[in-house]
Amino acid sequence: MGADAGGGTNRSRATTAKHRGNRHGRSEEARQSVLEAADDLLVEVGHTRLTIEGIAERAGVAKQTIYRWWPSKNDILMDAFVQDAAEALVPSDTEDLRRDLRTHARKVAHFLTASDAGAVFRALTAQAQHDPALATRLRFEHLGKQRGYDRLPFERAVARGALAPEADIDFAVDQIMGPIYYRVLVTGQDVSQEFTDTLVDAVLDRLTGA
Repeated sequence: MGADAGGGTNRSRATTAKHRGNRHGRSEEARQSVLEAADDLLVEVGHTRLTIEGIAERAGVAKQTIYRWWPSKNDILMDAFVQDAAEALVPSDTEDLRRDLRTHARKVAHFLTASDAGAVFRALTAQAQHDPALATRLRFEHLGKQRGYDRLPFERAVARGALAPEADIDFAVDQIMGPIYYRVLVTGQDVSQEFTDTLVDAVLDRLTGA
């Protein structure tokens, strides 16, 4: 996968669970090469020109090897994206809710706008508009899990008594993350640090009565 300025979205392939294959790990090495090739090529040539043949050539594996694991290029991209997101988008815990939310919102914005994985996400979201199966996978394998991560700073704050137990966490998550995704996927407007900090501050001021 291509480098990213934030340093947090590159894929640490060796840390992931082993894919089914031989006992010596060569199957996993090939799989990781395919995932890296897919999202690198997506950034370089776009979704329309991305092909299994091109991915196989870039990864240095046989096309038949790819088809044993994935039925389509979208399935490859989906696996690559889910793995990247799981590694990059878990919020930190400094026991300071405002700081943690600001950091997390900035990280999500950077991931979606400035990383190769973000380009993959935008491509998958576009394809999901006319592919119900892909839309279901995207919601189940990423968006549902990511919402759990987005809730974590609030849940931690409730657990340590820094936020009222009756706080509407889901609504707060919507108010912070919704505008970020709207700008990324709909308007194309800049998602600056100032913008995400403003979202966080507005939500927390409402929740805490500051």
